[in-house]
Amino acid sequence: MQIARVALDVPLHRFFDYLVPDGELLTAADIGLRVRVPFGRQSKIGIVVELPETSDFPLAQLKSIDAVLRDLPALPADWFRLAEFCSAYYQVPLGEVMLSTLPAGLRRINPPKARQSRRSAKLPPPHLAPELTAEQKAALAAIKDGGEGFKAYLLHGVTGSGKTEVYLRLIEGALAAGRQVLLLVPEINLTPQLEARVGARFPDAGLASLHSELSEAARARNWRAALEGSARIVLGTRLSIFTPLPDLGLIVVDEEHDASFKQQDGMRYSARDVAVFRARERDIPIVLGSATPSLESWANATDSRTPARYTLLTLYERAVENARLPAVRRIDTRLEKLQDGLSGELLRAIEKRLERGEQSLVFLNRRGYAPVLTCTGCGWISHCTRCAANLVLHLADGRLRCHHCGFESRVPKACPSCGNQDIQPFGRGTQRLEEVLGERFPQARILRVDRDSAKSRKQWELLVEKIYAGEADILVGTQMLAKGHDFPKLTLVGALGADSALFAADWRAPERLFAQLMQVAGRAGRAELPGEVLIQTQFPDHPLYAALVRHDYPSFANEQLTEREQAGFPPYTYQAMLRAEAPLMADSLAFLATARAWLQQSEHGDVMLYDPVPMKLARRANLERAQLLIESPSRRALQISLSEWGVALDAIKTPSRLRWHLEVDPLEF
Repeated sequence: MQIARVALDVPLHRFFDYLVPDGELLTAADIGLRVRVPFGRQSKIGIVVELPETSDFPLAQLKSIDAVLRDLPALPADWFRLAEFCSAYYQVPLGEVMLSTLPAGLRRINPPKARQSRRSAKLPPPHLAPELTAEQKAALAAIKDGGEGFKAYLLHGVTGSGKTEVYLRLIEGALAAGRQVLLLVPEINLTPQLEARVGARFPDAGLASLHSELSEAARARNWRAALEGSARIVLGTRLSIFTPLPDLGLIVVDEEHDASFKQQDGMRYSARDVAVFRARERDIPIVLGSATPSLESWANATDSRTPARYTLLTLYERAVENARLPAVRRIDTRLEKLQDGLSGELLRAIEKRLERGEQSLVFLNRRGYAPVLTCTGCGWISHCTRCAANLVLHLADGRLRCHHCGFESRVPKACPSCGNQDIQPFGRGTQRLEEVLGERFPQARILRVDRDSAKSRKQWELLVEKIYAGEADILVGTQMLAKGHDFPKLTLVGALGADSALFAADWRAPERLFAQLMQVAGRAGRAELPGEVLIQTQFPDHPLYAALVRHDYPSFANEQLTEREQAGFPPYTYQAMLRAEAPLMADSLAFLATARAWLQQSEHGDVMLYDPVPMKLARRANLERAQLLIESPSRRALQISLSEWGVALDAIKTPSRLRWHLEVDPLEF
């Protein structure tokens, strides 16, 4: 009887042998097919990974495959190599990697019925490509001169410099050569505009979108089109990096710095880093684009002490004729009394835009009405009962919500502690800012854009259409509006509440703040109308703001890299984080202490272990969380340690409700 070795989505570092049913004969070409198999008391979808001659188990003990699913072509060999790399690097069982990267509909025993395809993006009519700037031509020429093999390019272009047009010209060349293209974006909200632009430029190329807003059936259908080769362009968010593409010839990662490319549960991978590996393994070029590249990518392109891993290409000027980078000015909030959090200078600037029929954006990266509700009598604060965090007041729907675990409750009419009816919101969120601006400018049409007003892609698209149609005068928004959008009438950006990140405990906070402010500043003056950016701050002389005024990302990045090298932070060292959560903090810390002791006793001289400590958000969803940092100046030494450590961690006996995970290259601390 024939034996098939099958990968399953289980937390075990092994495959499972099954008998091929009578009437089926599998060949080497069938490795990569999906199968339905019995597993315990249930059935699971698995992937055939090998056809061994023998099994370590007696044939009589082997169960038979229920069905060989031939509705899709077999997964290709390069997809297997990509999964194997991720399993080894991110320390995750290979079966989990393989199955978790398939669309959900292809992992189900009873997949959803496919429905007729409906395009969510409204495609404008095809149009001619615009005239290229000299900088765009130079960038394209450099990539063309680099040849067809693997090469990584870092396209650093200021906001509005035409990076997308460079992508489109590269896609055009790849399609002409008969190749497929993978275009990655960090967030679903960036896909409609880009999907429309790509679809208009290449209406007959076969464009497939892959993101979580699609139905399971639609995602499976688009994934199949990519695997079969009928989709020549795949546009998607981070999970799309695992899409099998038989003719892949180019990978583009837009906004490569964005933290959304890092998966924060399950296999905690970086789609950007996996994309670079995939391009190298397929021997094809990859382009990483950003106005504010990640410091890791910047170091790869500019560090003079080591051979450059990336080729740096720069676009210094905006692509639209007569468009200029916005003037950035700092408003010293120490010198004037704010009116509900708004300076007089910002209010006057908004009033001028209203008089001229232009749009303003007030940026505050804090949704809700207020960060906390408090009692003026006893000092009670609206803490989350499940987390070490506060409940945020959402006044529009009368709820207190935790933005960490999702817990919510009604707004109390009186203090739960002392009964005092004088309970007040403290601080400001986008809802309260919307209210304040409405009172100050009653004639203005104010539109709030955050996760509460745009909970779905459809809601998001409706909001964007309103902005383009000029049906809003003042936008109040979070980072959802900070990138990837060209609003011609938007000429003023006011940034509030940025100072809190300047002195945060997280050493990545300045990098994130600079990128966020640079991106949101880039929304102003992208067409012929001049733009202005006003930043309210108590620290106007801070070097970060000084670099922002000059639009000088290189000097900021180089200064940050110098500080990181002196402190021994990435990219000059390599890190992993072991995290544990349990109902009791003592159990979490005890597990980490046992794990630390095991690795400390083994011979790994190039690895440093820190002490187990509670996480910054120590309690979440009624679980107490702790972490243990491990780092090394050698990526190879760290990986060797982690692979040995993982086996030991599996053997540690833990309380039934304790859960742990190991994260390589962590972003959150």
